[in-house]
This record gives sequence, structure tokens and C-alpha cells, in this order.
Amino acid sequence: MINGVIIKKLNQYHDDRGWLSEIYRSDELNYKPEMSYISVTKPGVVRGPHEHKYQSDCFVFVGPGKFALHLWDRREDSETKGEYLSLEAGEGEATLVIVPPGVVHGYKALGPGDSYCLNFPDKLYKGEGKKEEIDEIRWEEDKDSPYSIS
Repeated sequence: MINGVIIKKLNQYHDDRGWLSEIYRSDELNYKPEMSYISVTKPGVVRGPHEHKYQSDCFVFVGPGKFALHLWDRREDSETKGEYLSLEAGEGEATLVIVPPGVVHGYKALGPGDSYCLNFPDKLYKGEGKKEEIDEIRWEEDKDSPYSIS
């Protein structure tokens, strides 16, 4: 485990109409999202790895599709500095994962079809009115990066 990363398996409640899963409850998680988005990733495609200086990401993997999520702790003051964690999440393994600032993260869609991911970050992308610098260190753009997903 990586200190500060929250992993919550999501229960699915099925009936003859389909299923329902609670994603977020303020009485269970001390977390306040500022925005949300959905992304669709094609089979075999990797997003990241990257990290944020100030932002936490709250990923929700429910399907369709499945991901391999990779996390590396780069925080100098962390008890788990240098630790690496990998897990599968998505269809059949509905999971919420909160990734704090300073933890490098990325994921790969495992296919065979498109994979869906929701994100509820606790900071606005590019700040209010989209006028600030992007809070990302894009390790995937560094050919000498120690963080890679194959």
C-alpha cells in the first residue's frame, strides 16, 4: 500500500433493472471534488504516467472495460517513499481510487473494447476560468523516466 492512497471496492446492487453502486458519500470519505470528467480509453492505450503537485485525483473504474492502474510514491516526506503499487480495476472489479499529490499514476486499458473512467479531482483543471498553469509533471514525455507502463 502507498500512504495516502485510498482504494475502495464499490459494491454493486443488482436487480431486474440492472445495478446501482454508491460512488461517493461525504460521511465515508474526507474528500471534496471540484470538478468531474469521463474518459474513454481504447484497448492497449496508456494514459500517463504523470503526477500533480497540488491536485488529488479520485478515479472511478466501473466499466465497461478494465484497467491496469500503476502508482509510484515520489513524496520526500512519505513513509512509503519509493513504493510501487499495481492493481486491476473496472468491469467486474468496480473500484474508487484517490491518488494524492506527489504520487505518480497512470493506467492502461486492458481491452478488448473501450474502457471508461470517471475522475473527480479536488482542483479545477487550469484553475478558475482555465487561466493557470496545468498542475502536471508528465513523466510519459521524459524518455529517461523511471516510471513507465508497458
